[in-house]
Amino acid sequence: MPAVVLVGAQWGDEGKGKATDLLGDKVDYVVRYQGGNNAGHTVVIGDQSYALHLLPSGVLSEKVVPIIGNGVVIDPGALIGEIEGLQARGVSCEKLLISANAHLIMPHHKALDRVTERYLGKARIGTTGRGIGPAYGDKIARMGIRVQDLFDPGILQKKVEGALNEKNQVLTKVYNRRGIPQEQVVEEYLAYAERLRPYVADTSLVINKALDQDKVVLLEGAQGTLLDVDHGTYPFVTSSAPTSGGACAGSGVGPTRITKVIGILKAYTTRVGSGPFPTELEDEMGDWLRTTGHEYGVTTGRNRRCGWFDAVIGRYATRVNGVTDFFLTKLDVLSGLETIPVCVGYEIDGVRVDEIPMTQTEFHHATPIYEEFPGWQQDITGATTFEDLPANAQAYVRALEKMVGAPISAIGVGPGRHQTLSLRPLI
Repeated sequence: MPAVVLVGAQWGDEGKGKATDLLGDKVDYVVRYQGGNNAGHTVVIGDQSYALHLLPSGVLSEKVVPIIGNGVVIDPGALIGEIEGLQARGVSCEKLLISANAHLIMPHHKALDRVTERYLGKARIGTTGRGIGPAYGDKIARMGIRVQDLFDPGILQKKVEGALNEKNQVLTKVYNRRGIPQEQVVEEYLAYAERLRPYVADTSLVINKALDQDKVVLLEGAQGTLLDVDHGTYPFVTSSAPTSGGACAGSGVGPTRITKVIGILKAYTTRVGSGPFPTELEDEMGDWLRTTGHEYGVTTGRNRRCGWFDAVIGRYATRVNGVTDFFLTKLDVLSGLETIPVCVGYEIDGVRVDEIPMTQTEFHHATPIYEEFPGWQQDITGATTFEDLPANAQAYVRALEKMVGAPISAIGVGPGRHQTLSLRPLI
């Protein structure tokens, strides 16, 4: 059975948690393959809302085995807190598996993340301050500390000592901050070891054996395409690869096993943090989208920047991810508008372009070219089929589908688990 990848097709916050939960009854394993607790998924089941950060959305389904893959960076304290929070609400996490090769977020990563972002001033990237970037930096520099190191006190001691010998110099002499006590860190993280030990496994082996047994594996990314460290709006990006290519490296699954890539698109566009955003609305309309769509970060609570749908970004996401199907979320938010603008291209220095510009400078200077679509006044949250939607809503969906170059196979018309219209099977 092939693996299926679920990716955000904009700047994140597209509703991947809702999509993963929708597919939960059809999959056997859900694997988070990158990011850290800088991401957040909100899943609504009945009258209950669950905010997930490190745990895969599939943890809410009784039949699914949730896995945190090797490509994730883990704050063990945050993870344990999230597990205990779900258990207190009656959600079992006993099936959870954590890759022994996943890297750990350490206290010095969080300290450096906060202080360096502060020193950047107006040039700040807009990180969450949770240590994700510095943890990935140490991973690439080959001085990271992994989950498996928790179970060898000698190795952990040496790695913490080696890291803090450098990081404390930076904290104290460059940023005039206090150093981090080595023994305190070792003691804290050895305590985490016993809490996490029951969950740790060779997850790449587990996933591949599951595929050999014809199990359905869903690979779930955090953030979105435009936040990919290679393919996003660099440097205003995350420190890992949320695009579909990152699913292989972050889970230990070969590319030949993936035959479907589901992209999640919001019916308008949002982003959190700094960086270019051609369709951003810095007026009353932007405030209306934010309020109506409840656009506040699951992890940080920050206001999301809001704008109209950008078909240029949609086409780009189709191309770099190899998207086979789209899940369009939050269509209901647009109800009540007389007309709905859609960005169909950009004007840069007087020239029209229909694809993402090659350089950051050009993207910063991109002015959206809009096409207006007639809106609809009806409440669509009770729709159960595509045909239940008003004619103008159907036309809007079909127009987006044509612009982004891949079929829209599901549509979200509300936050609830049941508020999804299925046009064709996703799995």
